[in-house]
Amino acid sequence: MPFSHHSHSGQFCPGHAKDSLEDVIQTAISKKMQVFCLTEHMPRHKEDFYPEEIKCGETEESHAENEAAYWAEAVRLREKYASQIDIIIGFEIDWIRPTSRELIERSLSRFPFEFFIGSVHHMHTVPIDYDRPMYEQARELAGGTDERLFEDYFDAQFDMLQQLRPLVVGHFDLIRLKSDDMERSFTAWPGVWGKILRNLDLIASYGGMLELNSAALRKGMSEPYPKAEICKEFMARGGRFCLSDDSHGVDQVALNFRPVLEFLGRAGISTLHYLQLKSGSSPSPDPRFPKTQIAAISVEELGKLAFWS
Repeated sequence: MPFSHHSHSGQFCPGHAKDSLEDVIQTAISKKMQVFCLTEHMPRHKEDFYPEEIKCGETEESHAENEAAYWAEAVRLREKYASQIDIIIGFEIDWIRPTSRELIERSLSRFPFEFFIGSVHHMHTVPIDYDRPMYEQARELAGGTDERLFEDYFDAQFDMLQQLRPLVVGHFDLIRLKSDDMERSFTAWPGVWGKILRNLDLIASYGGMLELNSAALRKGMSEPYPKAEICKEFMARGGRFCLSDDSHGVDQVALNFRPVLEFLGRAGISTLHYLQLKSGSSPSPDPRFPKTQIAAISVEELGKLAFWS
């Protein structure tokens, strides 16, 4: 430990990340990490391809082939490095519209994935974290204001949570990244804040985990995803947190984990949770993933681990 529940490689996320999956894993080992989750993106319909995917001539068939190659390589690398690091194989979903569920279930049926990250990267089918022009396009479709787009985002997230109940909820408040004020308090907008609290209630009710995602810090924010005000509300509901770097290459593996450790103290978080593969007879928290379990570590114990040296 520490651990990361969210990572990407240039090998299976070309144009968006860099470096081979093996290089990423070797970097995690060199940093004395003990649990590293692999979460390449799921295939999407061609109408939802990013500009670089269109430029590279990718197809829905190539996306499916990429997923198969990812699964095979992830299994090979887990076996190769089993004595040095615990690797859990999952994927990150893209909830774009209700029919996204069909693609997600197709991935789950093709390979015995061990979990997935529930993420929303699109609003009104337009990416909201790719660049500012696309964010503005999505905002116009929502009614022209950040407040309206934020409301729509948390409604879409609620739909995703209801439909899929992911064990790990990815970058809960990603919507703030390209907005006019990424540091804005959500409490300033009662309608938005009410939807956030509703979503936290649901996640806590089924035992999901919010990832504390350090990528927000490398993107210029003062706090990880989600903000402290959200973390405090989730703790009040008995919610669980896990740690992620959302790395897109070797230079981002475990990046900014020390500032996140300091953030835990400011936010009042005393325990973190992490995924592990079943070693005993305890039931899995999610029947879709019978080998996957959730373990806990105190922040005090976490801070004593060799990783920090």
